[in-house]
Amino acid sequence: MIRDQRVAVVGAGKMGEALVRGLLDAGALTPDRIRVTTGSGERARQLAAELKVVAAASNRAAVEDSDLVLLAVKPQQVAPLLDELRGSWREDHLLVSVVASVSTPFIEKHLDRPVPVVRAMPNTAALIKRAITGIARGRHADERHLEIARQVFSAVGRVVVVDEKHLDAITGLSASGLAFIYVVIESLAEGGVKMGLRRDLATELAAQTVLGAGAMVLETGSHPALLKDNVTTPAGTTIDGLLELEEGGLRVTLIKSVVQATRRARELLEG
Repeated sequence: MIRDQRVAVVGAGKMGEALVRGLLDAGALTPDRIRVTTGSGERARQLAAELKVVAAASNRAAVEDSDLVLLAVKPQQVAPLLDELRGSWREDHLLVSVVASVSTPFIEKHLDRPVPVVRAMPNTAALIKRAITGIARGRHADERHLEIARQVFSAVGRVVVVDEKHLDAITGLSASGLAFIYVVIESLAEGGVKMGLRRDLATELAAQTVLGAGAMVLETGSHPALLKDNVTTPAGTTIDGLLELEEGGLRVTLIKSVVQATRRARELLEG
């Protein structure tokens, strides 16, 4: 289904570029079917030269010459950009937004016709095709539009379909959550260094441990608490470490971090 689409990536920064690369690497689209725009014309030309995609002359030209528009600009740029694009939309367009905090009703209000809109929240692991993306449909989108969006984001990782009311929480958990896990990896590595390991080795061990833990949850389907208990032998090393985590408040701190990031996501459009 995605193979039949001409795709415009409006605002091809890091996330937009990651999506383009994912679609190309997956063989989902050929480069001639992708148009890109960026804040800098030079940047668009660099992408075109490197990936063999088309650098559109303008946002309007990109939209008019496409079937699927991937919107990847900053939240504060959405309203002015959509106002600029009035008159460019067709009802058979599909607009997929990866803009944090901007709801489908907000986007639909700034369109001059009932265009199907799907809102998506990937994370930056899309750069290595290990993202998790939440997608939700707007008022005029149907299952076919959701499936097209699913195919786009499947090129860079896993996809979950949710009600739009949950997308800000997904922003706080899986988008911001990467940064929280980087702190965990850094801290585990520092502990290894404290106990005599080389820093590069400690970092590799910590990163692979986190990667393995995530894979165990996803591939076994077991609850994290059960997997934790399987590692925690009576009077062993792990239980002592877990007691330190509980005394340090790691569990509560991570919960509060997700809550605060979610609250901020809900406020982001207002600055």
